[in-house]
Amino acid sequence: MKAETGQALLHVAGGCCLCIAAISTGIFAGVSVQVGYEHYAEAPVPGLPAFLAMPFNSLINLAYVLLGCYWLQRGESARGGSTEGPRARYLQDTFAAMAVIYGPVQWLRMGTQAPWAAVLDQWLTLPIFAWPVAWCLYLEWGWKPGLFLGIECLSLASYCLALLHPWGFEITLGAHILATVGQALHTQAWCGSPSSRAYLGLGVLSCLGFVALKLWDHQLARWRLFQRFTGHFWSKVCDVLQFHFAFLFLTNLSSRRRLCPGEKKP
Repeated sequence: MKAETGQALLHVAGGCCLCIAAISTGIFAGVSVQVGYEHYAEAPVPGLPAFLAMPFNSLINLAYVLLGCYWLQRGESARGGSTEGPRARYLQDTFAAMAVIYGPVQWLRMGTQAPWAAVLDQWLTLPIFAWPVAWCLYLEWGWKPGLFLGIECLSLASYCLALLHPWGFEITLGAHILATVGQALHTQAWCGSPSSRAYLGLGVLSCLGFVALKLWDHQLARWRLFQRFTGHFWSKVCDVLQFHFAFLFLTNLSSRRRLCPGEKKP
């Protein structure tokens, strides 16, 4: 394992542990979260253990782990002949480590239906959406570790809005999505290619599917197509796809970085 991969895994695992420690203090006890099987269109299967009670919505979380491992392995296999430096690989490995951890966190929420697990699931979503912003800024401005850390800390701190309003998380997540798409469009205009444009378009479509299918989970269940594989299941498929297209978009731009105009000044 290369140093940047180890650092990425350590930093992501450490950040996750800090979030768990903060939640354990009860600071987010007042956050409004949805717990209970009634919030899902997939009916629990009697006799199955809690972590497989909704088998399709549970097992799909393995896709995050497999995706993260794929991109970690892809980064390792590309080390020898890659034109990307260790900093770009650290950014990629960090994003991949986020995917690896996020799958079990969502499965934990599904299996326990505990408020603290729901809070952890919500909270970790935000820095994942913020990381592509940091990666895009690296492509434009160069290596600014203090800036990247500040972005992630600001993203984590923004979850406090969930304490102030019942829709605080949804508002914050929406702001993260808009910021990420906006920054990606800006970086695409500066240094993009037809391939990266296609990946960006597919990523945005996947994000729209992720949001819409989750919101309409129960409404879609009236249709036979969404009764076994429900809207929530397909929203997770779209979530994994947007992760993958984000990787393709950002690694495509990273490989083209030497062909782009000079670095901008922040």
